[in-house]
Amino acid sequence: MGAKHVQRERDEGAFDGHIAPGKRPALLIVDMAMAYLAPGSPLFLDGEAAVAATARLAGIARAADVPIVFTTVLYRPGGRDGGLFYRKVPALRAFDEGSALRAFPPALRPEAGEVVFAKQYASAFFGTSLAPMLRVEGIDTLVITGFSTSGCVRATAVDAIQHGFAPFVVRDGCADRRPEAHEANLFDLDRKYAEVVDEAAAACILSNGRT
Repeated sequence: MGAKHVQRERDEGAFDGHIAPGKRPALLIVDMAMAYLAPGSPLFLDGEAAVAATARLAGIARAADVPIVFTTVLYRPGGRDGGLFYRKVPALRAFDEGSALRAFPPALRPEAGEVVFAKQYASAFFGTSLAPMLRVEGIDTLVITGFSTSGCVRATAVDAIQHGFAPFVVRDGCADRRPEAHEANLFDLDRKYAEVVDEAAAACILSNGRT
């Protein structure tokens, strides 16, 4: 019996649980900024399709009166508020205060009343008031899109489930610099930390709106 077959037998039943959507969803859009979309940016990735999918989901959420939350990355000059993360990833200078790369893409910008959280680290929950705001709003389910799959999307989904919010990561609404990183992290998230869904399934969750 091969090692891969043995591992499949061990995994059977161990990683096939599922999370159901709750009663009140929100759309959480993680770091969809021109830093990932502008050619020549050190963080550039092939993310236009993910932006388009997220824009469609945002339209559904707005029509259903479902809250939309955006995150953005922001560092003061010199990046001291980014600590070791800023030192580890020099490309994060793209998010320095005043950088044009911090802008949201034209197809996906916050509208009046939609909350934008500025963060310095990978997870949208770390060092922000996202969790208490969601609890006050009665949110129990997060439909998550953004950049990058292996970085801030993954960190946010892991923290979401740790904070008690059901995370649904939208495969079509995320992207990474390497396809293999995108697929590997979606696989791992789906096995242990979140439900990975396509755009159509995410649309169904959001279209239920407020209950």
